[in-house]
Amino acid sequence: MSKIAHPVILMLAAIGALRLVSAIIPKGKENTPPKPRVIVDRPTRAGGKSFIVTGGTSGVGQAIATQLAREGAAAISIVGRSAERGAGVVKVLTDLGCKAQFIKASMDNVEEVKAVVGKHEGAFGVASGLVNSAGDTSRGTLAEQTVEDWDRLFAVNARAPFLLTQMATNSMKRENIEGSIVNIITITSHGGQPYLCGYAASKGALVTFTKNAAHSLRGDRIRCNGINIGWTHSAAEDKLQVKETGDVNWLEKAKEKVPFGKLVLPEDIAELTCFLLSENSGVCTGSVIDFDQMVMGGYD
Repeated sequence: MSKIAHPVILMLAAIGALRLVSAIIPKGKENTPPKPRVIVDRPTRAGGKSFIVTGGTSGVGQAIATQLAREGAAAISIVGRSAERGAGVVKVLTDLGCKAQFIKASMDNVEEVKAVVGKHEGAFGVASGLVNSAGDTSRGTLAEQTVEDWDRLFAVNARAPFLLTQMATNSMKRENIEGSIVNIITITSHGGQPYLCGYAASKGALVTFTKNAAHSLRGDRIRCNGINIGWTHSAAEDKLQVKETGDVNWLEKAKEKVPFGKLVLPEDIAELTCFLLSENSGVCTGSVIDFDQMVMGGYD
C-alpha cells in the first residue's frame, strides 16, 4: 500500500501547489487577442494625401492617378513630356474633385527630374506617396544595343526613380510622414527577351534599388515596393504591336495565347498600386510582386 500511496500523495500535492500559484499570480493581458486592424474603405483610403505620379499622362500612370483621385486623394502631380496630354489628365482629376497639376519633365534630364519634388511641394506640400511609372521600353539585342540607348534606358528606368525617391523621402523624413513608394517595373526584370537587353538590365537594377531603398527607409516607417507587370494592353502597346506586326487584330490573337484569355489592363495595375500606397497594405515593404499570368520558375 505504501508503495502505491506515495506517488498519489505527491501528485495531489503538485496539483494543490499549481492551484495556489495560479491564485497568487494576477492574470495578465498576454492572452488577450489583438484588436483587428481597421481596413480603410477604398473610396477614402487616399483621403487627404498628395501624390506624385511619373508617366502620368497616359497608360498605367494615368490609370494610377485617376484611381488615386477616385479614392479621395487631395492633390496629384502628374509628370510627363506632353503638355497637351497632361492638361487632359489634369481635367479628369479635377473633375473627380482632386487638385492636380502637370509637371513637364523628361526622365533622362537630371535637372528636370530634380525639380519635380520641389514643384509638387510648392503647390501641394510634402507628398505622402510617389509612383515611379515612367519608363523607356526601347528595343535592343546584346549584339546591337548602342551605348547611347543603354545610357538612356538606365537614366530613365533607374536613375530617375533613384533621384525622385531620394528627394521625396528626404522630405517625408523631415516632416515625419510615413509615406509609401511604388515602382512600376516589369516581368522582364527577371531576364527578359533577347531583344530587350538594355531594358531588362535597367529594370533589374530598379528591382534591386527597390529592395535597398525599402531596407534603408523602414526605420523611418516609409515603405517601398515594386510591381513586375506582365504583358499589358495599353495605348502605347497597341501602337507598338501594330507597328511591329502590321496586324490591327493583334489583341484578339494575343488573348488566345494566354491562360486567362486577356492581357493585364492599366486599371488592374492601378488597383494594386493604390493598395500598396495605402495603409491597408500594412507593413508590406521591399516586396516586388509579379503581376502576370506567367509563373516564374514554373514550366510545362
